[in-house]
Amino acid sequence: MEALSWDEICSRNEYRGRWVALAGCRYDHTSARPIGGTVVDVDDDLVELCSRMREAGRSSCSILFCEVPEEADPIETHGSRRSGLRAVAH
Repeated sequence: MEALSWDEICSRNEYRGRWVALAGCRYDHTSARPIGGTVVDVDDDLVELCSRMREAGRSSCSILFCEVPEEADPIETHGSRRSGLRAVAH
């Protein structure tokens, strides 16, 4: 498993539109947005993903929804896209 940036994760077809469990998830300290981490599991169903994570003893992972990135508005500043802001604690 390799560490990826959040933008790399959201750009991959196998993660887009799905719940992603990240080990070692890093966040931007000023915006609290995810920066990246290591993908350990992924699922369309949040309950299924959380159940597998619990069974595997991975209670310290972050679980984020990887939304399809919106086209950047030319006026927006870098990092202001709303991708991946839904998170859960399990």
